Amino acid sequence: MDFSNKLNALAARVEGTLDALVPALPPPAPAGPARIHEAMRYSLRAGGKRLRPVLALAAAELAAGEAGVESALPVAAALECVHTYSLIHDDLPCMDDDDLRRGRPTCHRAFDEATALLAGDALLNQAYLILAEGYAERPVLGLRLVRELAAAASGARLVGGQMQDLLAEGASAAGRPPASAGELEFIHLNKTAAMLEASLVCGGLAGGLAAEPLEMLRRAGRHLGLAFQIVDDVLDATADTAVLGKTAGKDARAGKTTYVSLHGLDTARHLAAEETARATDALRSLPGDSAFLLHLADRMLKRGS
Repeated sequence: MDFSNKLNALAARVEGTLDALVPALPPPAPAGPARIHEAMRYSLRAGGKRLRPVLALAAAELAAGEAGVESALPVAAALECVHTYSLIHDDLPCMDDDDLRRGRPTCHRAFDEATALLAGDALLNQAYLILAEGYAERPVLGLRLVRELAAAASGARLVGGQMQDLLAEGASAAGRPPASAGELEFIHLNKTAAMLEASLVCGGLAGGLAAEPLEMLRRAGRHLGLAFQIVDDVLDATADTAVLGKTAGKDARAGKTTYVSLHGLDTARHLAAEETARATDALRSLPGDSAFLLHLADRMLKRGS
């Protein structure tokens, strides 16, 4: 199977699992519950690339073939629920205040702010319900997956990175200096890279990998996350809204420190390539055939080009 076919096949497995594990509209139902389910699925089904669950499935397949993929399907769905929750909240007026996500009105524009907030809350909790039910007969594995995902989404990682990003965004208006290179790296190691790390590690756990290859997956996720964010910063400065699926040029208008504003376009592109090379070095050290993951890393670097 070539890369595109395999990518599509894994993404299709994710879609089917999400449809099975995230509640649809429950007819007939009271207006409140029906509305929250509609908002959850509106954002979850908005056509994302499913990068995080695909990384999890690919890592699990590397470890244990088709049995690994089957084992990783619940955690892949949970990862996408957490990711989508974070996007819903990130788009809210009190955060990044965006009107578009994946080429469609953001959840708070399609519904309202309160419903969007609750939809994000519901998806976050749905993720842990999926893990609890999906691994009930393998409690040791389930506990490890819950711990990995919770740590990635915690105040020390995803939420903490988002908090630091908001503080840095308000620096110029408050008369403080912009974020330094070290502060910017901290933000994106946590706001962006944490979930990519967790995706690869959760897949490896579901596939039964040992401690050393799991650490290689964690290292690969860390560098892929930084590369992904740097490319995002480049695209925000160079691509249009139609290509991005979200409002282009918002970072500059908000006065945010980015890899482009800090280093310039050429250096930012070079840094993205360096981080991708570090990720691929880690992936090449894994047991089994890592060709798909290596190709995916290259696609992530070259997206939008």
